[in-house]
Amino acid sequence: MGVKFKDIVSSREIRFEDLDGKIVALDAANVIYQFLSSIRQLDGTPLRDQNGRVTSHFSGILYRTSSLIEKGIKPVYVFDGQSSILKKETQEKRKEIKEESERKWKEALKEGRLEDARKYAVRSSRMSPEIVEGSKKLIKLMGLPYIQAKGEGEAQASYMVARGDAWCVASQDYDCMLFGAPRMVKNLTISGTQRNPELIELEKILGKLSINREQLVDLAIMVGTDFNQGIKGIGAKKGLKLIKEHGDIYHALESLDIQLDVDPQVLRDMFLKHDVESDYHLKWQKADQEGIVDFLCSEHDFSEDRVLSAVDKLKKLESTQSSLEQWF
Repeated sequence: MGVKFKDIVSSREIRFEDLDGKIVALDAANVIYQFLSSIRQLDGTPLRDQNGRVTSHFSGILYRTSSLIEKGIKPVYVFDGQSSILKKETQEKRKEIKEESERKWKEALKEGRLEDARKYAVRSSRMSPEIVEGSKKLIKLMGLPYIQAKGEGEAQASYMVARGDAWCVASQDYDCMLFGAPRMVKNLTISGTQRNPELIELEKILGKLSINREQLVDLAIMVGTDFNQGIKGIGAKKGLKLIKEHGDIYHALESLDIQLDVDPQVLRDMFLKHDVESDYHLKWQKADQEGIVDFLCSEHDFSEDRVLSAVDKLKKLESTQSSLEQWF
């Protein structure tokens, strides 16, 4: 879901060539959810193997990630760790939305409304533990590194960019900015030619809005985040005006004569002091071609020719890694 900053945050279109040679931290939950939502049949049914197991995410991880690698991008997936108790309400709401969407999807299918069926099917996508573990297995077989975050994957990925270990976070959510990512890129793993990657740079956004990061977090808390509901009637533009007028969330709340259910400082710390993993290692290795074929083709009914074609694109990482290692 993420914070609703679309009305106040601008991005600029970039080319894939601009990311050539750069390490990109992929917010795994965000990216894999894209695959589960978009890689479907015309009626909205996800791709499945002959045993009925969903394989849409495998398709996205292999084909779209290998395409990024072919363009010279070095991806690292970052997975969510333990969720905060503050996120429970958001997760419950998402579950209700998915269950309702699944009901409407089946209803539309029964009535032959394929366009509606696909629309509702996209909203019904879910990330199960099996999908997460299967994704990690495939990523490892592809020779790519993945990081297991202590908490939010977006916070970990943002930390890696701020630390200089990655150039940007790839995500569709603006939360990365709240976690302090200097750069984030949208639309990176979305297929098709209609949407090019879009770069958002934190310092430029803060400069344009004339606020600092702490005030951006305060603004997000007023609008609503994954950890709190926000204030009814306060959108991004109105919230920005209040923060600029009053300086911080405490004075803004005082002017509105409103109290939040959660201490604003606790919410601030979710973004400004999020617990992250600092002991990690990034290394790209040779893809296990036999392992990938066995996993995807033998276990999940993928086309061997298509899989081998994608694996061939992964070889660009081997040459890049080898050239880098020659310097050390």
